[in-house]
Amino acid sequence: MRGDEQRAIRIANCSGFFGDHFAAARELLDGPDSFDVLTGDYLSELTMLILWKQRRRDPDAGFVGTFERQLHGVLADCLERGIRVVSNAGGLNPHGLKARIEALGAVIGRTPRVAIVEGDDLSSRLGELAASGVELTHLETGEPLGSGLHEVATANAYLGGLGIAAALAAGAEIVVTGRVTDASLVVGPAAWWHGWAPEDLDALAGAVVAGHVIECGTQATGGNYPFLDELEAGYPGFPICEVAADGSCVVTKQPGTGGAVTIGTVTAQLLYELGAPRYENPDVAARFDTIELAQVGRDRVKVFGTRGESPTDTLKVALNFDAGYRNTMTLVLTGLDVEGKASRATTLLEGLVGGAEQFATFDAQVIRTDRRDAATNAEATALLRITVMDPDRDKVGRRFSGAVTELALASYAGFYATTPPGDASAYGVYWPLLVPKDVVSHIVVLPDGERREIPSVAVESSRIVTAAALVGIAVAGPATQRPLGSVCGARSGDKGGNANVGVWARSDLGYQWLAQTLTVERFKELVAEAAHLEVRRYELGNLRALNFVVVGLLGDGVASSTRYDPQAKGLGEYLRSRYLEVPDALVAG
Repeated sequence: MRGDEQRAIRIANCSGFFGDHFAAARELLDGPDSFDVLTGDYLSELTMLILWKQRRRDPDAGFVGTFERQLHGVLADCLERGIRVVSNAGGLNPHGLKARIEALGAVIGRTPRVAIVEGDDLSSRLGELAASGVELTHLETGEPLGSGLHEVATANAYLGGLGIAAALAAGAEIVVTGRVTDASLVVGPAAWWHGWAPEDLDALAGAVVAGHVIECGTQATGGNYPFLDELEAGYPGFPICEVAADGSCVVTKQPGTGGAVTIGTVTAQLLYELGAPRYENPDVAARFDTIELAQVGRDRVKVFGTRGESPTDTLKVALNFDAGYRNTMTLVLTGLDVEGKASRATTLLEGLVGGAEQFATFDAQVIRTDRRDAATNAEATALLRITVMDPDRDKVGRRFSGAVTELALASYAGFYATTPPGDASAYGVYWPLLVPKDVVSHIVVLPDGERREIPSVAVESSRIVTAAALVGIAVAGPATQRPLGSVCGARSGDKGGNANVGVWARSDLGYQWLAQTLTVERFKELVAEAAHLEVRRYELGNLRALNFVVVGLLGDGVASSTRYDPQAKGLGEYLRSRYLEVPDALVAG
């Protein structure tokens, strides 16, 4: 145990993605409230593919260079104050990042004790695993990997937090990892601080929830929040969670920063990229349908009551394929006969390129952003977005974009494009699967070079019994056609090829109405893109929320999606904008 078990460990997060606010680490350290651990979350399925491309060009690359540059400005302060640093910025090359951190230490006259968590990279072992009988089948479709085995660019298992805990217990001041679950960046430090064992399932589950809340940085403190009038002006402060010995936590931020920490902002982040209420992690399955929230002060929300169940005996593995090349050109359609103009341009383009069948994918979408009798020119415009994909770079490069440009004087009235002709770019295909835990070596490399394997411990627990599905009620009184967002918030995101939309009500009565009204059938009516897809609906009455998972909406993942919103970031706000009969009593209340 590192600290007094009566005191919560204070964990701050300075990054929610590769490209987040660069000054966040410095701003957290300059704030008035202290903390014990600084985390940074940089990895996503898309980021792993980006790092692979970097390493293909430079064998010494493959880690998140942004983290190294951020650390340059705060390393001395962290070491001086005893603040531990934990980040997954190691990506595909944690040893390379460790060397760079040690070089930074030499500049300030210190030798930081840096540990590594590795063993997640399975890219060189897939053939061996397949030969031993491990079924490498797609997690959603059941399709076997088969001949695609030799086309894999990255293959990384999601490790848990106990390797991080072991590294901190051995004296590491900085821990860099490859692919661990996002929540593990909090689970590891909390388990170290409080001395949790693998059987402390409720405490571990609470830490998973805390990690999920702060993993996306300012999304927990007012970032991307739908109710703008509830937020303080200015850039939202990055989150800090105070994790207690029982796994409960208080989410907060540095005083004086923008945004807010409310039950609403925390609920929004809890619903982000969520699937079923049983939230699987390598160390524990956290039951999101047992979470309770309470506002315990200004910008302070307590998260408590989370129950944990035994984790499964498998680990999720994310594969990325280097699938070929893609290119997109967007044409503007103005005024009358939008559909006819789009059809003529598409037909002429197909003739110039030798037919749509020349490409592995030819996707033409008309995006109607125009208005009838528009007050301005801009409001009278729609978009024709044409995307092509193929293994042949030349076919989808300038040959394609140049052909689009040749339409400039030959297609429809008012023709112009949003960009000049461009070259192709590489894209990838995401493939999730499960492997037995015992085929993955979870390794910690301590600062002195010692290698320790973290054993996978089987823990038995009783199944959590949750409340029966809610029977919604009809709210008495008059109703008016209003947008759903007048009474509900939403947060949406990507889960590989799936999209999720979490919708929450702002009162108990509102949730009773929401649970009755927003069925799968009504959801499909409101979100036409989901009409012919599988939609899964989950109830989280404890959060006054419903969660919808739209299977296959994003195709083979963000890197290959041709959807205008490839990560489904705007899907929740679109749903909120749809009109339906909303009881006046909910608005008045």
